[in-house]
Amino acid sequence: MSTSFTLPDAEKKFLSQQARTSIEAELLGKNVADIPRPPAAEFAPGSALHRKLGAFVTLHISGNLRGCIGNIVGREPLYATVWHMAQAAAFADPRFPALGLAEWPRVNMEISVLDELTPCPDAQAVEVGRHGLVLQYAGRSGVFLPQVPVEQGWDRLAYLDNLCGKAGLPPGTWKLPGAQLFWYEATVFKA
Repeated sequence: MSTSFTLPDAEKKFLSQQARTSIEAELLGKNVADIPRPPAAEFAPGSALHRKLGAFVTLHISGNLRGCIGNIVGREPLYATVWHMAQAAAFADPRFPALGLAEWPRVNMEISVLDELTPCPDAQAVEVGRHGLVLQYAGRSGVFLPQVPVEQGWDRLAYLDNLCGKAGLPPGTWKLPGAQLFWYEATVFKA
């Protein structure tokens, strides 16, 4: 299993600029009528920037989470998803107040571009740091990006049990009949 897309450095740079411009426009009260599109001369229409890929934007200040919002499944081209998720992470994460202009210079940003979700055939095959996970059971769901268990120092079992907790379910729910476990890989980079 590996991602079905590649993100060359030029595309990562474009997405980083996209996320920063999106947040800065909101902070400065600038109305942006159209989301900036990748220049056709630099980026072919078949590039990952134009694919409908899921993406998360994560903000940290001094190593502490300051916002993280994303879409598991892409509904629009990646360049537009990153634009929207950057604004959502900065201004609409319900765990935090809206990002303030004074905080902006201290923000460290990370972008995670997600590949397609597929059913995980065996929880024992989950590799911490490689696989992101989604658990669905009894109308509840939880998701973790691949980097989360590494940041938390979890092994595979702790990862799976914390995923249950994220979904509001008891540990071990991932083993129950009817529980659906999906996995994906992601390209993660600093923005």
